[in-house]
Amino acid sequence: MNIQRKYSLPNCTLLLEGMSNSLSPSDTSDPRPVLSILVNAQCQFMGVEQKLQGGRDFLENLVKTVSEYAQGYLSGIPHPVYGQAQEDKFNLESVPGEYRHRLTWYPGPESENPVEILLTTIQLFDLVESIDQFFADSRTLPDLTLQLQPISRRYRPPDEPLAQRAVPATLGIASLVVAAFALFFIPSPEITEPEPQLSPPPTETTPSEEPSSESPPQ
Repeated sequence: MNIQRKYSLPNCTLLLEGMSNSLSPSDTSDPRPVLSILVNAQCQFMGVEQKLQGGRDFLENLVKTVSEYAQGYLSGIPHPVYGQAQEDKFNLESVPGEYRHRLTWYPGPESENPVEILLTTIQLFDLVESIDQFFADSRTLPDLTLQLQPISRRYRPPDEPLAQRAVPATLGIASLVVAAFALFFIPSPEITEPEPQLSPPPTETTPSEEPSSESPPQ
């Protein structure tokens, strides 16, 4: 029985066709048959007439190349591709000065006419997403796993020299020194004390005459 599995994104579609063998494990929660034998794999990009297709080696090389390149693109550290099969090799590189990525497919070990496709970043990550959907599907090629290896230290970009890293700090300190030096020559403002406010002298009051307690003579 022919089995098809399609993993579609707006800008990329990954189509896998194959069969199931009698040794495939059953799963009551997912009634779909297991695609355990791959016959054909096809990759199609939106707006690109050229289709990429092949067998098991084609799919494995495509998965390794795209996964390693995507990690290098996001981290800024190039990830070399290890262990590609001789048939259906892939190469993926960024195009200088453009937000595009050149995907090159070599159908044979010494192919003289490789297939090149320029991908936008959106097309590239739609392809990455379709591969992620494929690996998340336990009913499609369950024996195929992606083995990503840590990169060697020689691929790590050299650390920035200490002198270059110290330049921003040095410039900051120099700016503070110049500002302090300029403030030194600015005359300080004169502070004048307010004159005390003179209160008016107190006025003398004449006590009023009190009536005498003596009565006038008769």
